[in-house]
This record gives sequence, structure tokens and C-alpha cells, in this order.
Amino acid sequence: MKKKILILGFTKIAYMPYLNFYLEQLNKGDYDISLFYWDRDGKPDKEIKENITLYKFQKNMMDSVPKINKITNFLEYRREVKKLLKHNRFDMIIVLHTLPGILLYDELIKNYNKKFILDYRDFTYENISLYKKRIHKLCNSALATFVSSDAFRVLLPDIDNIYTSHNLVIDSLKNRTLRLNEQRCPRPIRIRYWGLIRYTKTNIALIKQIANDERFEMHFHGRSQGEALEIQEYCNKHLIKNAYFHGEYLPEEKYRFAMETDIIQNAQDLDRITQNAVSNKFYDSAIFYIPQLCTKGSFMGTNVENYGLGLAVDLEKDNISQILVDYFNNIDWTDFSKRCDSFIEKVTEEYETGLKIIQELLA
Repeated sequence: MKKKILILGFTKIAYMPYLNFYLEQLNKGDYDISLFYWDRDGKPDKEIKENITLYKFQKNMMDSVPKINKITNFLEYRREVKKLLKHNRFDMIIVLHTLPGILLYDELIKNYNKKFILDYRDFTYENISLYKKRIHKLCNSALATFVSSDAFRVLLPDIDNIYTSHNLVIDSLKNRTLRLNEQRCPRPIRIRYWGLIRYTKTNIALIKQIANDERFEMHFHGRSQGEALEIQEYCNKHLIKNAYFHGEYLPEEKYRFAMETDIIQNAQDLDRITQNAVSNKFYDSAIFYIPQLCTKGSFMGTNVENYGLGLAVDLEKDNISQILVDYFNNIDWTDFSKRCDSFIEKVTEEYETGLKIIQELLA
């Protein structure tokens, strides 16, 4: 009889590229796989080609909604998952994100002890004592916990069954050379941000420094909600002509605009929530051989300097426009490409190790 596996997502399929880390291994075996996910906007989603049973929780909720107003939707999400679990007994649950883990805390601890995997990808409410205690309890009760950043380990209990899962998109690795085939001496230098558009303070600080400077263009790809609208409004108010907002995109569209990118904007607001995180764009930089801009003092900022993948800067203090021009014009592209290859080789090895661990857990 096939093992029944439930993957518990907390957003749309298109916004869960880390789902592939688990599907890649599950697809090698003979499993009955179900995916519960949350469609928050009713717009077209990424198609799942694999033979998976899909359960969609349809409830519109903008990213910019105040946290207190999200509680009702969170509780409704919990009720829907509870219904699914009441009528189905799964052999294992893979929980993609800590929030659904917290929402289903009682169910996981009581009925799925050592039968679930916890995927830890963001610092959320760990500053709340009860929340942190429950995260620790979940980690101790999980068959395994995978972290998307090694810096998150300091937030979790000191136990052996915590492993690293890198945000690698295997399909991206198949398209590595796209940017290499394009020229590297552009006028202007095209700085590009893709993903959920956040970090108003940091992005506006960067825009201020390159505003209407003919040497630069700033491009944003992502949903126009909340902070994205604030950034867009700032540009409109100050008549900034070299900042462009392209709206939401499908995952496969990333390859097209990566070909037209000279520097990836990966700098984030430096706070307790983001300073330990590793974004998808951090890996995209090395995959597509594109230098990236990170925040000095962050985990990514330290690593971008250690691996030679770009610049770590203080957008509030540094003379960014001249720093960027000088940096870009003096890149040794042969050396930069070797650094990208070295980083991806290391990460791929660790990624493969993670897949082997999943295989062992599923056995």
C-alpha cells in the first residue's frame, strides 16, 4: 500500500519554489501525494505536472493586511486543514513554513509525533515567548527540520535532526548560461529586484541614490501590494523616471528578465526578521552569473563578500551610485564566473545531501 504524504503549504504554488526540494525526492518513489495550498488572490497559478491530489484553500488576503486582521483567515485555514486530517490519515506531513505548524500545533504534536517534517524558512513571531517555545516543541517532535539558512539554527533547539535545505530551483540550473550570452557593458546599468516586493526603507534608500541618474535603471518585478505600492508612490511623487514596475510574473518569466539584468537588488531592511535570512535571489545571483547587492551586516551580506558574489553596502551611508559604477566596471568576469561556479558546486552538494536525508526519512 502506498504511503500517503501531505504537503502543507501556506501560499500559492507559484510562491513556493522550495516545494521542489521535497517533490524531487517524492517523485522518485511510489507515494500517494497530496498538496494543501492557499490561493490568496484568485489569479492564475503555477501548474503542477506531477500526479498530486490538490486541495485549495481559496481566501483572498493581501500581503499588506495588518497582522491582527489576518487572524480570522489563519483560523479558517486551520479549520480547513483540520477537516482534511479528520477524513484522511497520512503517513507523513511536510509542513512548509512555521506558521501552519503553529496553527496545527495540537494536531501535529498529538497525532503526528515523529511523522512530520518542519520546513523553517523565515523568522516570524519568535520574539513572543510562547511562539518560540512552540517552535522548539515542534522541532523536537518533528522527524526532521530543514532550515533555508544556517543562521536560523541559533533560533532553534540544539538537536541533531536539523538540516539545511538551499533555495535552489533545479530548472534554473538548467538555464545557467542565459546571462553569459549577453553583453556585460550596458548603458545604463540595469538593477533588478524580483519576488515579493518588500523592504520599503531599503529600496527607497537605493532609489534616492540613483534617482534620474542616466547611468542606472531600477526594475521591480512582483505583486503591486502594500510596500510595493509605497515604493511606487514615492517614485511617482518625486518624478523618478528611471524606476520601472512590471507587476506580477510567472516563475518561467524570470529567465527572460534575468538575461537583461546587470545587478540583482537583494538588499533588505536590517532587522531581527531579515538579518539571518537567505533569499531565493541570493542563489539566482550565482546561478545566472549576476552580481548582487546585499545589506552590510546581514547573513547574506557577509556571505556575498566571503564568496565574492557581489557587494555588501550600507544604503543609508555609502555613496552607492559611484560604488556601483566603480565595482561593475572593474569586475573580472572570468574570476567572477569561477566564484559563482564554486558556490553553486558547494550548495548543490549540500542540496543533494538533503535529498538523501529525505529519502532515508521516507523509507
